[in-house]
Amino acid sequence: MTPEAALGLALDRAREPGLEMPIAAVVIDPAGTVIAHGVNRREADSDPTAHAEILALREAGRVLGDWRLTGCTLAVTLEPCTMCAGAAVLARVDRLVFGAFDDKAGAVGGLWDVVRDPRLNHRVEVVAGVRESECSRLLSAFFGQRR
Repeated sequence: MTPEAALGLALDRAREPGLEMPIAAVVIDPAGTVIAHGVNRREADSDPTAHAEILALREAGRVLGDWRLTGCTLAVTLEPCTMCAGAAVLARVDRLVFGAFDDKAGAVGGLWDVVRDPRLNHRVEVVAGVRESECSRLLSAFFGQRR
């Protein structure tokens, strides 16, 4: 599956009505099948770790019956934070595709670059800025309505 198509699937989820935030993630297996998805649920679950990426990675592990997500792609609408970038490394995700950069908390080349740190035992291929303007507009519109 192309990075654009993968990000498109995450964008479809992020556009669903009633979300806490328009941030969504999908995990795609090596065959190109979506095996998991997640949206931010911190408020709904009263869980500071309930980021879209974490929820998608957890579901993917359950689906595959393994914590190692070797060969999988994680696609997310916003650059992952330190926690989510670290989770992608620990899950052994092969590729991370993201849309909008996060200047305040991004850990995949923004403020930090956790997934490509040579001191870690696994590095993730990164495809950054995919459908960036779409992702940025979606987030800007959401926060504009909340102000």
